[in-house]
Formats: sequence, structure tokens, C-alpha cells
Amino acid sequence: MQSWPIHEAKARLSELVKRAQKQPQELTSHGEPVAVVLSTEAYHRQQHAGESLVDFIRRSPLVAADELDLDRQPDLTRDLDLGAAPPRAGAPGGALV
Repeated sequence: MQSWPIHEAKARLSELVKRAQKQPQELTSHGEPVAVVLSTEAYHRQQHAGESLVDFIRRSPLVAADELDLDRQPDLTRDLDLGAAPPRAGAPGGALV
């Protein structure tokens, strides 16, 4: 992908658009990427490439499940020393707070 500073892209817009027909063109402002110019065809391909979350869930084998248990397991958490400061005095169960 070719990168164009915005001031250069403005001055050479026709060339930028022609190149965008072949591959996406990146626009930068102060050296940082801020936008991408791409062909209409590439844009439409990307818009229709993914399915919606609703469609994904509807395809799930769990959609027909009579009872789906979404409750959290009541397991207790465990203390894990990651090199942090020792537990504060009086913290319940010695948990880090």
C-alpha cells in the first residue's frame, strides 16, 4: 500500500484515485496514517464480506437448545502471586486489594 501525505494527495488527486483502483492508498497527516482510499469495488467487497452478529448467532447449533445454562460457576477464585505487594492486613481471604 502506497502512503501519501495529505497535502500531496490533494495536489495529485487524479493520480491517487487511479492508483486506488489497483490497490488501497494510505493517507497520512504529520507522518501518521489517518485514512485509506480504495476502489468502490474493494469497498463493496469488504462491506459484504462479513455477516452480522445476529446472523452468526442464528447459525449457532445452540440456537435450538431448550435450556442453555449461562450461569457462572460458583468456584472460588484462587490467590495468585504475580510479584505484587503482599496482601493488605485485614483483607478477606488474604486477597490482594
